[in-house]
Amino acid sequence: MKADQFQAPDYYNLDDLLSDEHKMVREASREWVKREVSPIIEEAAQKAEFPKQLINGLAEIGAFGPYIPEEYGGAGLDQISYGLIMQEIERGDSGIRSTASVQSSLVMYPIFKYGTEEQKKKYLPKLASGEMMGCFGLTEPDHGSNPGGMTSNFKDKGDHYLLNGAKLWISNSPFADIAVVWAKNEEGRIHGLIVERGMEGFSTPETHNKWSLRASATGELVFNNMKVPKENLLPEKSGLGAPLGCLDSARYGIAWGAIGAAMDCYDTALRYAKERIQFGKPIAGFQLQQKKLAEMITEITKAQLLAWRLGVMRNEGTATSAQISMAKRNNVAMAINIAREARQILGGMGITGEYSIMRHMMNLESVITYEGTHDIHLLITGADITGIPAFQ
Repeated sequence: MKADQFQAPDYYNLDDLLSDEHKMVREASREWVKREVSPIIEEAAQKAEFPKQLINGLAEIGAFGPYIPEEYGGAGLDQISYGLIMQEIERGDSGIRSTASVQSSLVMYPIFKYGTEEQKKKYLPKLASGEMMGCFGLTEPDHGSNPGGMTSNFKDKGDHYLLNGAKLWISNSPFADIAVVWAKNEEGRIHGLIVERGMEGFSTPETHNKWSLRASATGELVFNNMKVPKENLLPEKSGLGAPLGCLDSARYGIAWGAIGAAMDCYDTALRYAKERIQFGKPIAGFQLQQKKLAEMITEITKAQLLAWRLGVMRNEGTATSAQISMAKRNNVAMAINIAREARQILGGMGITGEYSIMRHMMNLESVITYEGTHDIHLLITGADITGIPAFQ
């Protein structure tokens, strides 16, 4: 087992823009990843197993709802701290970051923003501690980029709701204790419902044979005449804007997380290029390899600045959904391109599990699609600057 020698690039001294608390949060996450994730992640990915033993550690570093107030079990941190935690976890693996992102932005966030005080007190502390794990049900077999077309629905049966439908590509679903599910009422209005494992008519089949996010558990949510207590409805917001607000938070975390994957690929390629001797000298001394490495650090630096500025605006409450889309799209595309270039620097060794690059590359093929595809985010920017939506 190789030691994790990762050194984070900071070409523009971005640390000068971070507070002492930001750096403490980042270092705690980084050391945990080096100690707990790096030694086991390649084997977990090869076996296509989610390492459940990491859940307690994720909770301990504040990865579950870091911006949730302390009164509900969260760490009460700001948005830049949240981003830095996601960056460090994804430096370890996108699938592990997905687990934390879903728990934070897609389960805890809607309960905190749209739930009752009773719901917050019942679920948030257990979700923050990892005692309870959650998932988010929006995407359906026939409705991905058009979530408003969903067919999952619930009917008022007097003392309960009757929920029917199915959700697909759901991270954490095989082991989740609860799911925040989005479905239409009898008037066609979208609402959020908290459903719990063990409720009659609820099943979570696992998705197998993935080439991407192999160390993450993915599955379905199936509701067959499922009775949901009326007190499990999230009452404070309805309509498509409710789940899209959750996706804003998740996409923001991804914009930071992808930087972590890119930094790991860059650091691996740089170290390898300095050590690999061909034609009598390290390959880092050849122009084409320097071109690759110089372009990598340039793109990482631009993405770091983009994420930091977005974090400042998130803290101020001024960041728009379109601005978040731009950062998600740019930073994930940046990361996947760097993974591909880094793989070339390593040559044949780049495809082996001895190095992290191929795993990152395969993972990023999912990240570039989920929480809004690469193309849809481009059209969101297009609609924002022209005022004319192209996808309606």
